[in-house]
Amino acid sequence: MSEASPLPPAKGSAARVLARGLGLPLVAGAACVLGFAPFYAWPVPIAMLAILFHLVVTSGTPLRAGLTGFAFGLGYFLAGVSWIYVSLHVYGAMPAPLAAIATFLVCAYCAFFPAAASWAALRWGGSRAGPQLMLAAAAWVVFEWLRGWLFSGFPWLTVGTSQVPSSPLAGFAPLGGAYGTSLAVTLAAALLAALFQSFALSRARYRVLAAIAVLFIAGAVGRALTWSSPAGEPITVALLQGNVPQQLKWLEETRAKTLTDYRRMVLEAKARVIVLPETALPAFLDELPREYLEGLREHARRNGGDILMGTVERDFRGRAFDYYNSVVSVTDPAQRAYRKRHLVPFGEYIPPGFRWIIAVLKIPLSDFAVPTGKPELVMAGGRRFGVAICYEDIFGEEVIELLPAAEILLNVSNDAWFGESFAADQHLQASQMRALETGRWMVRSTNTGVTAAIDERGRVVARLPLFTAGTLVQRVEPRSGTTPYVLWGNWAAMLAAGVLAAAALRAARR
Repeated sequence: MSEASPLPPAKGSAARVLARGLGLPLVAGAACVLGFAPFYAWPVPIAMLAILFHLVVTSGTPLRAGLTGFAFGLGYFLAGVSWIYVSLHVYGAMPAPLAAIATFLVCAYCAFFPAAASWAALRWGGSRAGPQLMLAAAAWVVFEWLRGWLFSGFPWLTVGTSQVPSSPLAGFAPLGGAYGTSLAVTLAAALLAALFQSFALSRARYRVLAAIAVLFIAGAVGRALTWSSPAGEPITVALLQGNVPQQLKWLEETRAKTLTDYRRMVLEAKARVIVLPETALPAFLDELPREYLEGLREHARRNGGDILMGTVERDFRGRAFDYYNSVVSVTDPAQRAYRKRHLVPFGEYIPPGFRWIIAVLKIPLSDFAVPTGKPELVMAGGRRFGVAICYEDIFGEEVIELLPAAEILLNVSNDAWFGESFAADQHLQASQMRALETGRWMVRSTNTGVTAAIDERGRVVARLPLFTAGTLVQRVEPRSGTTPYVLWGNWAAMLAAGVLAAAALRAARR
């Protein structure tokens, strides 16, 4: 890419420049979502990012490049996370205009990061397309990581996740995690964009094609490697999906039916470990009838197994309660529960200065506490489970805190908040990335979907349909071993992005 010739600023009528600099990247960003679940069209994000990078290096000025990146990001997130509107309006009772504005502002905030990456590519990439493209690839990943960290983080739609499980580039996940895979995607896109440019030497095209081939071959080799090994005989796990509508879940008149339905599902399940989803029962743990819990324990004892349940715990502290979103062992009450550590802003806690929003949102239990100390593994069926509640499993750097001790990963969730949007499937794909990063099976028990079992290579082995009540019984293999990502975390990806950026800056100065 370093042999590309200088490019002139974009020319043409104002309308043409506007359509090319804003309209085309907006559409490309929206199309990028096709790479994610439920579509899994993994080549699409590579092609769409190539279009973005081509538009950036031909934009002429850093400001135009930044606006182009912003338009791409706006299309990307408006198409990909519009389910925020469903959560705020349909289930949070926020007025429709206010919910629409809030959703747009969240998407505009997320679009700032592609804008900053695009601006940086032209600001420091010199006058040649080669260094600019290299810097764009590295900057995208750095700013994507920042998006997953600032203000408690929102790493939804990390572009590397789009490659799981089928793309050859998914082979970089055990090495560098989602961000390492993102770097492979952006580098492939930058190389593809380089083919659009004019080269002083025609042989440069062959170098670019060779680099693309090497990148995909390296990813394919990574996919063929095995980083973990069986840690014992498979165990049967029953994953319950109650399909309780969110708007009815906490109503007093539906409470008895929910308790009855889940008890029936537990008693019918024939498995060593039975899992109920996040906040499965509409009551605090200490409010559940003693005879109800004892009936569940007796069933587990007869099966020689355990029951794990998502629930809300409360501890009395002085004059008030602390509430915890937890997973507890019904069969072993003495075992310490796993309590959720990464809370959802506005859904599970109110950030400082925003207490007034409680008057607008009608979300129950929106002020949970954060536990202290290290995360706890949960023992069930004689195996160590590493638990993530709700969207905790989109943070790869937090999931690996449970490893290498955890033999199986478990996610309990309630994606009913997002209605019939892409959110539940996108969340499933994030779980697939966690399984591939860690070399562990991931099992998911959710209220309305997607309840699924995922093997150590990120493949969905079995799943239940969305918005149906049912039980998924699957033989799950406990595994041991450590992937490089478990050892290095996100530092490997950031180091690689830094090396690529440094190479781009050096080439720009030559």
